[in-house]
Amino acid sequence: AAQRQGKDPKIIEPLVPVDLVVDHSVQVDHYAAANALDLNMKLEFSRNAERYKFIKWGMQAFDTFKVVPPGIGIVHQVNLEYLARGVLHKDGVYYPDTLVGTDSHTTMINALGVVGWGVGGIEAEAGMLGQPVYFLTPDVVGVHLAGRLREGVTATDLVLTVTERLRAAKVVGKFVEFFGEGAASLTLPDRATLANMAPEYGATMGFFPVDDKTVDYLNATGRTAEEVAAFRAYFTAQGLFGMPRTGDIDYSAVLEIDLAAIEPSVAGPKRPQDRIALSAMKTRFGELLAGPADQGGYGKPAAEIAARHPVKLPAGETDLGNGDVLIAAITSCTNTSNPGVML
Repeated sequence: AAQRQGKDPKIIEPLVPVDLVVDHSVQVDHYAAANALDLNMKLEFSRNAERYKFIKWGMQAFDTFKVVPPGIGIVHQVNLEYLARGVLHKDGVYYPDTLVGTDSHTTMINALGVVGWGVGGIEAEAGMLGQPVYFLTPDVVGVHLAGRLREGVTATDLVLTVTERLRAAKVVGKFVEFFGEGAASLTLPDRATLANMAPEYGATMGFFPVDDKTVDYLNATGRTAEEVAAFRAYFTAQGLFGMPRTGDIDYSAVLEIDLAAIEPSVAGPKRPQDRIALSAMKTRFGELLAGPADQGGYGKPAAEIAARHPVKLPAGETDLGNGDVLIAAITSCTNTSNPGVML
């Protein structure tokens, strides 16, 4: 189009690296079979052939545009394990990796010490063409994590508690940085779970500083030895390597969370910040079903709460009612960020 108007096509070449990750596209038409993924992938490419032809043309037309095809994984996990470099260099100058993405959970990359968050499509397109991303200098809320998680307590339990606490602290529009010996004890996937849910607790970012566990993760996920060495050397030279301890940084405000006090929990039925302790689940479930809607309940009459409904399944007929637990495919990027929180 640019060439037809007598323009140099290179004027629309992205000025920064752009990665298009196709996820949440493959439909589940086939299931419960060993070749289900292969069959679903073939249907995906058949249904959207025109789209993929255009995307393939884009890969060939632009040097700075790359594509991750469907069936590889959710964008944030692909970014964490493969795309993010941590430190970039150009013309002999090294500088930290940063990111804007067109999804609110782009913040998962904060677990790797990369500054990034979700933006709208127009803002992302402007960034591709070299326009800066403007924002007011934010307050930075430090979340001091003390202790360690007890056995059987997962990162999901922790992030639900963090979401409950940070929602109450009103961190909307602020940066959150986790620090302390508890933060240092968390694995990179556990950190990714906390960073991923920054939109749920309202922060622009949920950031983890770079430390040895960050370096270990880069090594474990196939980054080259040269890249990892440059990553460590850069952050060390900048005085940014290592998990901050109490008193190292003057935050706008500090919240204290003891990891040893975190208990197994489930998200509230309507909002994740309405955390319910697993020990209180049975009682609270009944209260919410019968409770009025203006108090977070569903206002169900007793007869409807007790009703059972017949269903047909491949294995035969059964009946289902309120309180039954059903297992289905989970495509939530918060859960898939961490093997430790998946069944």
